[in-house]
Amino acid sequence: MAERSDRRKRNQDGSKAQQPSILNCAHRHPRHLIDILQEVQSREGYLSGEAMLKVAKHLGMPSAAVWGVATFYNQFRFTAPGKRPVRVCMGTACHLAGGQLVLEAMVRELKVEVGETSEDREFSLERVACIGCCALAPVVTVGKDIYPKMTPPKVEQVLVEIKTTSAQNGVDCTGPA
Repeated sequence: MAERSDRRKRNQDGSKAQQPSILNCAHRHPRHLIDILQEVQSREGYLSGEAMLKVAKHLGMPSAAVWGVATFYNQFRFTAPGKRPVRVCMGTACHLAGGQLVLEAMVRELKVEVGETSEDREFSLERVACIGCCALAPVVTVGKDIYPKMTPPKVEQVLVEIKTTSAQNGVDCTGPA
């Protein structure tokens, strides 16, 4: 816990202090592997191959063992998330209300499969077990925004709205020209 509070420290001029590497702070025993992987993902957004090799070296473990543990747990992702992570709820209420159709529409509109990130790195698509908004089923979140009572036609509407708002704010969501 001490290293987390250290990350929040600021220099005297108010700028953020340099974050210490998790490997400088972490114990060197393999029993800390999951904690280290969680912290790396928390900082980087995902687990890169390079990061897992560094963790393996730090812990004195074969890289295959680190990869095996990381791929066993579905909490870890291995591709960089998009700037706007899209999560489609597939909990019972959402599934029964048409969540699968909404997910298929997202795949079509974003041109990515579940677990992938768009070429422009703007959107990533995830299927989640439950968002906790069952009365609003089916539900999609884009970043921190919640979109209730989704339907396949509303998927295109929502994405156009997001891209239009981004364009008005000077953010390019159109992808490569």
